[in-house]
Amino acid sequence: MGKQAAFKTNPVSLEELLRQCGNGKIQLPDFQRSWVWDEERIKGLIASISQAFPVGALMTLEVKPGAADTFARRPIQGADGAVGDGAPDQLLLDGQQRMTSLYQTCLRREVVQTVTSRLKLVKRWFYIDMRKSMDASEDRENAIVSVPEDRRIKSDFDRKIELDLSTPELEYENLMFPLNQVFDSMNWMMGFWTYWTQKGELEKTEFFKAFNESVLQNFKSYQLPVIALSPDTSHEAVCLVFEKVNTGGKPLDAFELVTAMYAARGHRLRDDWLGADGKPGLQTRLQLYGRAAEQKFGVLEKVAATDVLQAIALLHGVENRAAEIAAGRKDSELSAVRATRQSLLDLPLDAYLKHRGAVEEGFKTAARFLRQNHIYRVLDLPYQGQLVPFAAILAMIGPKFDHAAVRDQLARWFWCGIFGELYGSAIESRFAKDVLEVPAWLDGGPEPSTITDGRFRPERLRTLRTRLSAAYKGIHALLMAEGARDLRSGQHFKDTVFFDEYVDIHHIFPQDWCKKQKIEPKVFDTVINKTPLSYKTNRILGGVAPSVYLERLEMGGKDTPPISRDALDEYLASHAMDPTLLRSDDFAGFMANRETRLLAMISRATGHAITRSDAAPEEGEDVPQDDDGFDLPDPDAEEAA
Repeated sequence: MGKQAAFKTNPVSLEELLRQCGNGKIQLPDFQRSWVWDEERIKGLIASISQAFPVGALMTLEVKPGAADTFARRPIQGADGAVGDGAPDQLLLDGQQRMTSLYQTCLRREVVQTVTSRLKLVKRWFYIDMRKSMDASEDRENAIVSVPEDRRIKSDFDRKIELDLSTPELEYENLMFPLNQVFDSMNWMMGFWTYWTQKGELEKTEFFKAFNESVLQNFKSYQLPVIALSPDTSHEAVCLVFEKVNTGGKPLDAFELVTAMYAARGHRLRDDWLGADGKPGLQTRLQLYGRAAEQKFGVLEKVAATDVLQAIALLHGVENRAAEIAAGRKDSELSAVRATRQSLLDLPLDAYLKHRGAVEEGFKTAARFLRQNHIYRVLDLPYQGQLVPFAAILAMIGPKFDHAAVRDQLARWFWCGIFGELYGSAIESRFAKDVLEVPAWLDGGPEPSTITDGRFRPERLRTLRTRLSAAYKGIHALLMAEGARDLRSGQHFKDTVFFDEYVDIHHIFPQDWCKKQKIEPKVFDTVINKTPLSYKTNRILGGVAPSVYLERLEMGGKDTPPISRDALDEYLASHAMDPTLLRSDDFAGFMANRETRLLAMISRATGHAITRSDAAPEEGEDVPQDDDGFDLPDPDAEEAA
């Protein structure tokens, strides 16, 4: 027997729905965005209702009588704010734009604030042109008229009045029915009849009867199908349903939903993140942390609010699990540690308040670690997602990070994650393993799965061509961490040098030279033929053979002192390069030698031996990965030198 549906569908009259919006029986969950429909879309909606055409179903979430609010809520825009103090019967999940448009135009007796097609904020009254609405040859949308707040349409720089509806008598005269009278039209109708009877034009009263039957009655008899979700529907289901039915808008993230839920408990999560009362929020504090003077933001620039909530959820899960173990629960009975969307929706406010400070420090400590390992820009961060478990781990271990041995262990975990390419997909399960396994490992436990799984495939090195790959970025940083020195100045790439000298990854055998030698891009454009260099040094390299630019460096120039051959050879070796092969322009020999050296460097970082396999390569081509998953390869892609 199938599961009973957690919703019911029933038609409700438009008038009843709008009155419920006005008295607060229908309200909005606070994660709903503001009303944004322009006047042309409003006209189109009104035209459809006036012809009894379908305009789609509504979706609501029923609210249990007397139950505590699940989500913070607010009245429909335009309704008296006081109605928000009362408990609603339903929260409107889908249909906000339609119901707000209809409430403001058809029931509310105040001018409607909307926007023009040119995105200008305006105030409008809406009318039905009775003549046009009764003309079968006329497009009904042309019969829906909006006028300015003073109810006058003007031309010739406001010198000429084209239409004046500023009094009821002028409305009668022009046969323009005010839409906000549609559900309570008796007084207006009596005024209309009196006006035309006194003028002796009784045919106008007969015309109104026909208009009422053909047009106005469509509003009064109109019903909308309402899909009402059960009040027992989970937060996750509400979220998923909302996103499915709101395909035209920006998808909600868990932060917005958690914000709404915490607001119902009196805490303003958005203020924590964005700041309030002139004080910077967590977003700004993280963005600015550890930035160099030349930077607008530091390496934490793209840490999202959901990243922070995930780290807190991980800590909360670990804490709960520890309590269960202390209580004697069996392993099979222990709660899972999760960083899923649902875990964020289930995150208690007190857990958030308890751990938020430690998690902020965790992210900041992660930034210091990255800087120590020569990752200064978010552009060069291999995996944005890896920061989530890292921040949680650092929050858990606290001052242990100050010990060199602990930092060395964390560095190995970090590099294994990068070179094992473990944070490109299905990362939430990896997060949970990390926060359970890494702190235990630091205390003498077994190696975490990120380390045991984090083995680099040697054949992968020849396919790393762009920053889409975490491993590509990893090699760039690791070369600097292992002591690479600029070929012109001989300086190590510390943060001041990095920004002062505009350091980036550049070709060793220049692209132009490689093309002249008929070397294919898929061969010369790999990370094997790239290394961190300053902007000035890269200009000296130009598009010439290594033997030529090395001689230039040794000779020096106007702004560059000469460099001894021995010193230059030392600089080259610091980049895992063989000076002899470079000086002889031996591209094939250089690439083979440097591949071996880079693999040895990766082996030192991960603690894993890297052995070339004689096994047949896997079917298909390697696809570069980034934090969002996979990206189609572009074999002709070349990075500008």
